[in-house]
This record gives sequence, C-alpha cells and structure tokens, in this order.
Amino acid sequence: MSAQETKPVAQPEPVKELPKFEKSIADKIEGKFGSKAKIEFVKENRIRVKVSKEDVLEIAKFLRDEMHYDHAESVTGVDYPEDKEIEVVYHLGSYTDPVLAKQVLALATRAPREENPNPGSDNTKLPSLRDIFYSVEFHERECFEMLGVFFEGHPDNRRLLLPEDWADLPPMRKDFKLKGR
Repeated sequence: MSAQETKPVAQPEPVKELPKFEKSIADKIEGKFGSKAKIEFVKENRIRVKVSKEDVLEIAKFLRDEMHYDHAESVTGVDYPEDKEIEVVYHLGSYTDPVLAKQVLALATRAPREENPNPGSDNTKLPSLRDIFYSVEFHERECFEMLGVFFEGHPDNRRLLLPEDWADLPPMRKDFKLKGR
C-alpha cells in the first residue's frame, strides 16, 4: 500500500434498540431475580431466560403469578453431550392477558447428563413445572422418555410414546444409534 492509499476505516455497527415492551418484561425479571435469571435475548414477541434448576420453580411461579404467563405452549429439550447437560426449554404464553397474546417467553434450565442413562434413577433430574403450568403434563413425559430427564414431582413419569420395556438410550440423545443400520 502506498503512502497515498488509505485503509478504509471500519464503521461501528449501529446499536439496535431493543423492543420496548419485551425489554420491560426482561427488566422486571432481572429486577426481581438479578443474576438468578440470565436474559439470553430480547426480540420482538420473544424473550429467552436461562435459570438454574434450583431456581426454575420460583421463577416459573413469578412468571405465572406476576407476569401473567398462564400456560406452557410447548416443552422441548436439547442434548449437549460436550457440556454433559441436557437443556429443557418451556415456551410460555398467555391466554388471559391480551397484551401478552403474541409473546412467547422461553424459560430454559439444564440438568446433568449421564453417560450411561438410567432415567429416574440417575442425576438427570429437574423439578416438574406441572403444578405451576398444568399444560406441561404430557410434554414433560415426552422429555422423560426421549431425553431421559426425570421430572421430580410429576404425577405420572411413565412412558408416553415408547414401549414400557424400552431398554436402549433415550432416542433424542445425540449418541443414540439405530440398531442394524
């Protein structure tokens, strides 16, 4: 590069303003729980909050009672073998508060992941949110059998989709392999 040529100066990216309504919800959660609730993102109609398994019941009750999220629309899980954890994500919504009609709040927590799972008899356990959000009843059962997460306090931790005598790894674990293929 000659002395007359100049390198282009990188312009800083403009700071994107967070949606006000969603940010106000995130601020209330952070204000109440501080570092117990990590706001992972705030987008239009979407908020994701990560909490420890020890705090999930308290925060879920707050979301229901104070923030008016009255049901879980879905529950899903993600296997993180490299972290030795399984994450369970509750997608919360509200039928009773029209202001929250389009909002989905993702409440995420993690359980330890066993290398040789024995669902119900190992450490891959989380507290059940069934008494807070009745709608999780079948979703938690599915996470139990598909990922091996046992939900303590759930009234019916039995299989939903697989045969009762299933003896292989939970099929949604990343190390599950189909036999004979």
